[in-house]
Amino acid sequence: MPTPTGSVAMEAYERQGPEPRPAIVILSGSKGFGSPAYGEMAQAFNAAGLDVFLLHVLSREDVRAIAGADGAAARKRYYAQRLPDWIGSARAAAAFLKARPRHAGAIGLLGISLGANVAAASAVGNADIAALVLVDGGFPEGYSRQVRALPPLRLIWGAADRVFPLSLGRDLERMARGLGGTASLDVYDGAGHDFFLRPGTSQARAAHQSAADFLQRRLAQRP
Repeated sequence: MPTPTGSVAMEAYERQGPEPRPAIVILSGSKGFGSPAYGEMAQAFNAAGLDVFLLHVLSREDVRAIAGADGAAARKRYYAQRLPDWIGSARAAAAFLKARPRHAGAIGLLGISLGANVAAASAVGNADIAALVLVDGGFPEGYSRQVRALPPLRLIWGAADRVFPLSLGRDLERMARGLGGTASLDVYDGAGHDFFLRPGTSQARAAHQSAADFLQRRLAQRP
């Protein structure tokens, strides 16, 4: 699909039939969409009546550069350089899908870890996004744009996450509610940072279903 900085690949998992249904854009973590867990979650979302789109805002070059970065500081510098393009692509995808009659303007955004950074920033002031799920991640480090409102928000977090600790999730929940929005935090005991991407595990399945139920409920309320 076209974006302000060029074409970006988007994989579609669409349900059959002519009836309108919500669309969900998923943004991966820093390793891209290599994990089979993405197919598992797409199936859960399809079963809930949602079309699913895996948006490759991270190019192959991005994934290689992140994997080869010399430490956390180098990765953060790379993120800061590339985030504007990634955010622009996510916003373009939401606008593109919202314009499709089959989705009736009901678009959700789900981001995992680095993808959550992109998703959170993409949702600020964006009327195209009607529901937001952030998994083990929030706003990018140093994010300075004023946040006046967010879409209805579900936060999904591993209680043992050492990359983005649970305290960050609690802060995000308080912030969203303080803005007058709807927010909930779904915590998984003993789960680490990557638990959402561990296919076949009971916690991953439960978290995928939590996200699917939230998105279906919120987006089904759209006209």
